[in-house]
Amino acid sequence: MSESNIEVVLVHGAWADGSSWNPVIAGLRHQGVRAIAAPLPLTSLPEDVAALDRTLERMEGPVVVVAHAYAGAVIASTTDAKVAALVYVAALAPDEGETVADVFYRADPHPLAPQLSPDRHGLIWLPDGAHARAFAQNASTQEQEQLAATQRPLAAASIGFAVGRPAWKDRPSWYLVAEEDRMIPAPTQRFMAERMKAQVRTAAVDHLPMLTAPRVVVDTVVEAVRQVRSSR
Repeated sequence: MSESNIEVVLVHGAWADGSSWNPVIAGLRHQGVRAIAAPLPLTSLPEDVAALDRTLERMEGPVVVVAHAYAGAVIASTTDAKVAALVYVAALAPDEGETVADVFYRADPHPLAPQLSPDRHGLIWLPDGAHARAFAQNASTQEQEQLAATQRPLAAASIGFAVGRPAWKDRPSWYLVAEEDRMIPAPTQRFMAERMKAQVRTAAVDHLPMLTAPRVVVDTVVEAVRQVRSSR
């Protein structure tokens, strides 16, 4: 693929930051697609949407926005007209009036999923061992230790905020279902993807395929980029 005018904005979820997308950024660049990561404060859903909007202001567009996990609610809440398509990577997609918690807790958790609760500051951290057991079980031990050491907490209030009309009702969307996800059960992902009428792709990957299987993520994003480009 030659250098495209379709840009990509990658949005991280809870317990991570923009560096979680580094392998995908490199893979997209190899395909001739410019991508940048949007830094989220993870302090509230409205503040996270505002942070995404500030990143989108820097883009000329059109833009394909890509979300992981919690960030699915964030990318669906932007109203920036430059957004041409949405890509969900094991991401949460609440419908209008729903919260992130509504879809996250829709099904029984995986037996190895961590117990989550806020600390006295209202912040949710992944407990010790959760990265190896559930968050990124297919990563190397070193990667798991680095993820645990650099994790960023999510404000508990963020998952209780009811969303408005989600952008996926009005724009084309893709959904990569992570079949080995121990954080967001695959049946929950398929439910959301089908409700969105997204173009669904599946892979035997864990919750963090951006790190553990970046080629699968890159291929899904490039597919969205190509379709946006061809439609214009």
